[in-house]
Amino acid sequence: MLAYPACFILVLLCQHPGPATSGAPKELVGNLGGSVTFPLKLPGIQIDTIVWTFNTTPLVTIEPKMPDRQANVIVTHSHNKERVKFLQGNYSLKLSKLSKNDSGDYRMVIYSSSLKDSFSQEYRLRVYEHLSKPKVTMGLQNNENGTCLTNLTCFMDQGGEDVTYSWESLGQAANESHNGSILPISWRLGERDTIFICVVRNPISSNSSNPIFAWKLCEGAAADSESFMILASLGVLLLIIAFALMPFLLIMQREKRKESIEERKGMDTHQEIPNYHPPSGETPVYDTITCVDKTIPEENPEKTLYFSVQIPQKMEEPHSTPISPDTPTLFTYEIVN
Repeated sequence: MLAYPACFILVLLCQHPGPATSGAPKELVGNLGGSVTFPLKLPGIQIDTIVWTFNTTPLVTIEPKMPDRQANVIVTHSHNKERVKFLQGNYSLKLSKLSKNDSGDYRMVIYSSSLKDSFSQEYRLRVYEHLSKPKVTMGLQNNENGTCLTNLTCFMDQGGEDVTYSWESLGQAANESHNGSILPISWRLGERDTIFICVVRNPISSNSSNPIFAWKLCEGAAADSESFMILASLGVLLLIIAFALMPFLLIMQREKRKESIEERKGMDTHQEIPNYHPPSGETPVYDTITCVDKTIPEENPEKTLYFSVQIPQKMEEPHSTPISPDTPTLFTYEIVN
C-alpha cells in the first residue's frame, strides 16, 4: 500500500468535499528540536480512515484496525517516517524533531460510513527557539546637576518571533516594571542604587539580561559631582588656611619693618670717620673717631674752638744733618676766631 498513498488520499478527499469542522483552530506551540502532540478525540462511531494534512499537503493516512483488517499507517514523505508517531488507542499525532518549517496549519479529517459528512479538526502550530540572553545598549547620556538621564534599549541578536520585552527595576522603595524594549532612566547621585534587568519572553521560554547598576551606568554624573565637591572642598580648605596664616604673615611683616628701622638707625648713629694714612716715615695725626653718643650735639659758636693744623712737607737741605726719628716734630697751632 505504500506505493500509492497519495492517490488513495486524493480519492478520499474527492469523495468527501465538504467536511464539517469542529470550530476554531487549536493553537499549539513547540520548541525547536522538540516534539508536539496534536490531540484527537475520536467520536464513538466506526472510523474508516483518518487523514492528516499540513498546509493542504497530505501528511499521514491512517486506517484503524477493524475486524476484517489490521491497522495501517501511510506516511506520504519518507523523511517524516521517523518523526511521526501515534498515541495508542486514539491516534493522536505526535511530531518530533521540530524545525522552523513545521510551523503552519494542520488539519485532521475523519471519514466514516456512519457519518453523512466527514468530520475535521484544525490546528495551528508555531515552532519557537529557546531565547538566548538579551543584550542592552545605552543611549545618549545627559548629566545635569548630578542627575543622570539616559535610555536603555534591550534587543536580541537573532530577533525572534513573538518576543515581548519588559524591564524590572529593583532596589527602589517599591519594585517597578516597565513594558517595552526601551527604558527611560532618571537617577540622581545620592539616591538609593537601582538595578535594571531586561526580561524577554516568547511562548516557550524566557530569559533575562545581566543586571545593570544605576551608579555604574551613571559614572559620568557621579564623576562630575565628585569633581565639583572636590573642587569646592579644596576652595574652602584654601580659604581656611589663608585666614589661619594671615595673623602670622602680619606679625612677620611687622618684625621685618622693625628690623629695617633699627638697621637704618644703626647706620645713622654709627658713622665712622675714614682713617688717614700718612706717607711713610710720618706720624699719623688723625685716627678713627667713633661717636659714642647717639645724638649729635648742636654747635654753640661761643663755646666752640676751631684748630687749624698744618703739616709741613718734608724737605731735605743739601748739607743738613739727617733728623733722627726721635727728634720731635714742630707743629704750629693757630686759633681761628
